[in-house]
Amino acid sequence: MGDPTDEADADETARQASALREEYEIARQFGRLSTPKERSRAFSVLFVSLVCMGAGQSVIYTILPSIARQLGMNALKVFCIFAVSALIWVFSSTYWGARSDRWGRKPVMLLGLIAFSISFLAFATTMLGGLRHWLPIVFVFPLLIASRCIYGAFGSGTSAAAQAYVADRTTPKERLSGVAIISMAFALGTTFGPIIGSGLTFVGLLAPFYVICGLALLSAAAVFLLLPERSPPKLHRPQVTTLRWHERRMFPFIAFGLVLSLIASIPVQTVSFFAMDVLKESPHVSARFAGIGLTVSALAALFAQFVIVQRSGLPARIQTSIGLVVAALSNALFLVTDVGHHLLVLAALAMSGIGFGMARPGFTSGASLSVEPHEQGAVAGLLNAAGAAGFIFGPLIGWLYDRSPYAPYVFGTVMMLALLAAQYLSPVLRHAGDIPPELAAAEEAAETPLPGG
Repeated sequence: MGDPTDEADADETARQASALREEYEIARQFGRLSTPKERSRAFSVLFVSLVCMGAGQSVIYTILPSIARQLGMNALKVFCIFAVSALIWVFSSTYWGARSDRWGRKPVMLLGLIAFSISFLAFATTMLGGLRHWLPIVFVFPLLIASRCIYGAFGSGTSAAAQAYVADRTTPKERLSGVAIISMAFALGTTFGPIIGSGLTFVGLLAPFYVICGLALLSAAAVFLLLPERSPPKLHRPQVTTLRWHERRMFPFIAFGLVLSLIASIPVQTVSFFAMDVLKESPHVSARFAGIGLTVSALAALFAQFVIVQRSGLPARIQTSIGLVVAALSNALFLVTDVGHHLLVLAALAMSGIGFGMARPGFTSGASLSVEPHEQGAVAGLLNAAGAAGFIFGPLIGWLYDRSPYAPYVFGTVMMLALLAAQYLSPVLRHAGDIPPELAAAEEAAETPLPGG
């Protein structure tokens, strides 16, 4: 009798090869249902909508620490605001991803964008009420959490449905580039977010929040009017999604995504506090420096995703591994920073952008190619949940930061090296995204390029 483990691995390889063939045929069918112009327009609409959400997130990280200090909140409380919404996101993202398999991608994206706008409006108005003393200070913290919970409960649908929309319309060979489009959109948003934040703070510290709120509503209108989706979410035999996070084929991706998200959140959440406590800048100067730093990081991530990921031709696993090494070095660079080392902090943030910009698309595309075609919405929801789950542990980062501003970066360096080891020790991660030679040859013979590239 053969080894049961070997037989299970052979069955899994055969299942994955069959799923990849079906995904290729589905992408071709979607290609026949829409014109190249419609596909290009669809990807552009998705891109702009996700840029808006990325900008909103970076605006919060740039400005909130300065406002929090004025409202008497410490780093731990600030991180708790994000942790509560992230906890809700973990469950809602999975729900909305699977729901998009049945409702369609477009309705779920619309719901998420509208909820994002409402959440931002409530968040900004609550802070304004606290600063102007319209609200008793004791109500400000719980109301900030409540407004973020709106985003956590419904906003998660946009990114999950957008990722599934891209997966529907890309072949296995194109998946890495398609997923990178999603990451690039968020990176571009985080680039413009600090620019918007820094520029509009001269009008008022909360002005960026209201501008982002309006942009989110415009993005929702664009999705409603311009995003083509006149076909079912999946052109395959009807099946009920049973994908679960704890399955052998899924758990390594979930654990990897959770840790990657947690460590990626360290510089984003701490850079404003780091500027105040280590670089010894004032709250207003710290907010502007954080905006510059996050812009540098986002531009570096854009370079990684637009140039390295799209054009290097390196396998997804190699790109992910390189990204993890660069991310580890970026965390280590913070450890040698002291008063006046502004350029060193900017260099560390640039390396962080490159590292995580390379690591995310690689592991995400591998997870997408490891499940059945009818499970794309579900896997997108699970991966988004794993990404949000990293922020649940934000209070841990806050607790470490309150012990020492350098402690989170020691933790980040160690965990990036641990992920690098897992990338090669886990059979699931090691073989993620592998395409059988015969299918790769079929794609070369009848390739369907991504819209716009």
